[in-house]
Amino acid sequence: MSQFPLVSHAPPDSIIAWRAEGAVTLRQFLAEVSQLAAQFPARGHLLNMCSDRYRFSVGLAAAIVTGKVSLLPSTHTPETVRQIKVFAPDVFCLTDSDLCMVDLPQLRYPTMTASQAEAFAIPQIDASQHIAVVFTSGSTGTPQPHPKTWGALVSSVQAEAWRLGLLHDTRCTLVGTVPPQHMYGFESTVLMAWHSGNALSHAQPFYPADICQALAAVPTPRVLVSSPVHLRALLDAGLVLPELALVVSATAPLSAQLACDIEARCNTSLMEIYGSTETGLIATRRPTQSAEWQLLPGIKLVAEGDGVRACGGHIETLTAMSDMIEPITDEHFLLHGRMADLVNIAGKRHSLASLDHLLNSIPGVVDGAFYMPDETGQDHITRLAACVVAPGMDAPHLLAALREHIDPVFLPRPLLFVDALPRNCTGKLPRAALQALFQTRSARESA
Repeated sequence: MSQFPLVSHAPPDSIIAWRAEGAVTLRQFLAEVSQLAAQFPARGHLLNMCSDRYRFSVGLAAAIVTGKVSLLPSTHTPETVRQIKVFAPDVFCLTDSDLCMVDLPQLRYPTMTASQAEAFAIPQIDASQHIAVVFTSGSTGTPQPHPKTWGALVSSVQAEAWRLGLLHDTRCTLVGTVPPQHMYGFESTVLMAWHSGNALSHAQPFYPADICQALAAVPTPRVLVSSPVHLRALLDAGLVLPELALVVSATAPLSAQLACDIEARCNTSLMEIYGSTETGLIATRRPTQSAEWQLLPGIKLVAEGDGVRACGGHIETLTAMSDMIEPITDEHFLLHGRMADLVNIAGKRHSLASLDHLLNSIPGVVDGAFYMPDETGQDHITRLAACVVAPGMDAPHLLAALREHIDPVFLPRPLLFVDALPRNCTGKLPRAALQALFQTRSARESA
C-alpha cells in the first residue's frame, strides 16, 4: 500500500508556518500535533472550527495521525450542525474560541508546552486513508458529503504547486483570505503549503488593512491566496501593498479588467484556479493572457449528453461538473457559468454568471448580481431582478448601459441599489441571501 508523508518538509528546522510569535519549525509543529492528538477524545469524526489557520492545521494533522476524519461543511449554522450530527453521531468540535456555542462535545485548543525532547519522525499516511469529508449543499439544503483520501489530496495540491511554480525551493509564505474549512482554502492555504515545502500564515484577514498587515508580518517571497471580492476591496482601498510574488484567486471567475488592475497594483502575476468541492482543483489560467483554462496534467473532460464529466489525475471517480464547459482542445476549455444558472425567458436563454459579468463590467459598478425569483404560478411571467453597488449611478443610466449588451427580456425589474452585497467569507453570494434581500424590500414597499 502506497504512503505519503504528512508533510514534504524534511529538515527539522525548516519553517512550516508563521504565527504572531514568529516562525514555526517542522520539529515544533510535529511536537504540537503530538500534544493535541493525545488530548483527542475516543471519537471518529472532528469538526475543526479553529479560526487561526495554524491551529486548524495542527488540528487537521492530529486528526490524520490518529485516524479521525475531519468534517468540513460550508457553514456552521445550527441546522448544519444538526445535519452533521446525523451524518456522524460520534463527531466532536475542536475550537480556539471561548465564544463557540456549537451544540457538540467541544475540545478547546490547548496551550502548548515548549517541548523539544520528542523524537523527530514525520508520520507516513496511507494514500487510501479517508482524512476529510467536504460538503456541498444540495437543492434540498441538506449537506451532500464528498469523502477525500489522503493520496488524492496530496496529488491534487502537488499538481497545483507545480502549475503555480511553487513546488519546493521557493520558500514562499502563503497568506490566505479564505477560511481553511472551505475546499479552496483547505487545499490552497494548508495542504499545498504542507506539500510544496512552503509555509502558511496563521492569519485569516478579511478587510484590506488586515490583508496588508498579514502580508507585512511574513517575509518575502509572499503569495496571496484570495477571492474576487477580497481583491476588489483591496484595490478600492488604495492601500500600499507589501511586495508579492504571486496572487491566486478562485471561487468565481475574474473579469479580464479586474485581473489587469490587480496585476498592475500588485506588480506580479495573477493566477486563477478552477475546481469544485467534488473534484478539487482541476485547471488554472492567467486571465490577463487568456480566457481559456488549462487542465492539470492527467485530468480529462468527457462530454456526456449536455454536460461534462471530469476524470483522471487525482479524481478517483468519473465526476459530473455543474458548470457549462466548452472544450477547446484536450487540455483547454472555456467556462460559461453554472448549469443551474441557466435562465429561459420567452424562449431566450442566458446564464446568470454571464449576466453578472456584464453587469460588473459597467464603469461605476462596484459589485452586482442578478437574481431569478422562484416561479409563483404557471401563468405568471417571472422577471429577472438584480441588486447592485454603484455609488453615483441611477437606474435609468444603468439599465441603458445594460441594454447595449443584453436582450430587453433580461433587463432586471426590479433593480435594487444597495451599499453592499451579502457575500459570505469566501466571497460567494448565496441565493438564499439574495432572496432575503429582495423579500425585505418587497415587505417594506407593501407596508
